[in-house]
Amino acid sequence: MTDRTRPAPAAPAPFPGLAGGPPDAADLAGPDRTRTDLTYTKDLKEALTKDRDARFVWLCNFEVERRWARSYTGLPAVRGSATTATVQRMEELGALLAEPGDHLLLDRPLDEGYRRYADALGLGTPTGLVTPEPAGDAGTAEAVSRSPELLDRLRELARQGAWLMPMGVSDQEEHLARLTGLRLAAPPAAVHERVNSKIYSRRVTEELGLRTIPGHCCETVGELHRALDERFRDDPGPVVVKDAFGVSGRGLVVLDSRRKADRLLRMVDRRAASSGDDRLHVVVEAFLPKRADLNHQLTIDREGRVRQDFVKQAITAGGVHLGHVSPAGLDAGQRDELAETAEALGGRLYEDGFTGIVGVDALLGADGLVYPVLEINARLNMSSYQGRVTELFGPGQGITLARHHTLRPAAPVAFEEVTEALGPLLDPPLGRDGLVITCFGTVNAQAPASPGTPFEGRLYTMQFAADRAGLDALDRRVTEALSRFDTTGRTS
Repeated sequence: MTDRTRPAPAAPAPFPGLAGGPPDAADLAGPDRTRTDLTYTKDLKEALTKDRDARFVWLCNFEVERRWARSYTGLPAVRGSATTATVQRMEELGALLAEPGDHLLLDRPLDEGYRRYADALGLGTPTGLVTPEPAGDAGTAEAVSRSPELLDRLRELARQGAWLMPMGVSDQEEHLARLTGLRLAAPPAAVHERVNSKIYSRRVTEELGLRTIPGHCCETVGELHRALDERFRDDPGPVVVKDAFGVSGRGLVVLDSRRKADRLLRMVDRRAASSGDDRLHVVVEAFLPKRADLNHQLTIDREGRVRQDFVKQAITAGGVHLGHVSPAGLDAGQRDELAETAEALGGRLYEDGFTGIVGVDALLGADGLVYPVLEINARLNMSSYQGRVTELFGPGQGITLARHHTLRPAAPVAFEEVTEALGPLLDPPLGRDGLVITCFGTVNAQAPASPGTPFEGRLYTMQFAADRAGLDALDRRVTEALSRFDTTGRTS
């Protein structure tokens, strides 16, 4: 078939780092040793569809914010983060969240070695439905909609009762659902667009009486002028200006002087004068001293019940998400405040038509005060995709680090080369320190057509240790092991 669908293999072959399979292989079910007692994804399916055994067609559309942002005007100069190619390959993160009976839409097939690795861990992998050609900037949903063979396959799955589960819903995913007859397991695009705006986040936080970082919502150039005038008059400290739909450092600028503020205002003034349109959708907030960035997740089911899933410490640099550490190291009062926030915020989102997973960025101030809502990400988040891995390897009193490692090779890297480099570090972390690879496709996403030119790749992992000292030591060992792929002399 031109959709390049491939069934899961039989018993996985040994390879470095997993030569004997997981140490509790006796507890693994079936010839592919897939664990059948994992509940994270089943709980999500029940919340979204009321059916724990629902079959999902997963679509990990990481760039969905770009679709939501099309009708909104952001900052004139937008700083990028990861390239489109890297973000596109991050859709492979869905392979470890999906259950083996599910399907995963991809624009390239999973690496065979990586699939065998995931099966050997006991996680199992879904059936891949792969577009005939790479998706490009338009994304996988658009590429699927242009494939008659894939559409026919999805229509058959729809007749069997399957659901379409995107990371977030835009007009593209709604169009795909109409073309195929797949039911959307998530709310419609209009709801997603409304509740994912940072302007919505700030206004709802204020309405609910939650502790809010001093700031303003701006929907015109004039409102931005007034907000910055007020901020620099009352507080000379730095100010953050963020696009309503910015993500991972894009559409975010820190203004640490009145001079920089005036420069930004001149830019938006010129653009408004040139276009004849003074609309602008940003938030302006004080830049507070902080002890930590936080991320907490809640799930809202179809009856409006709210469950707080976890609280993690987020690792960021310049507004760009780099990873998570769990547990977050909060005291009981801080944890209680976030739990109360989850309940209040979940109830409000349900009133506005949203059900499903909600990731919330928060901040722990230098003074120990929790600012429980910096922004709402009402969609699957990076931590969401780690749920089954965490459930299998992370219970107990240990500590977990989810991060990506930067590799700078001069030629594409085979998965077997990575497992050889990591060696025993890849032994399943059951009762021992170790790591799990959560996404491999991003390693070679930016590889040039001709080898010999160094490029930047990402290897996503989760690391598990008994305590912080052990985690730091493990991370150093992983970084050292992966340094063999650095041809530039830099460290990841």
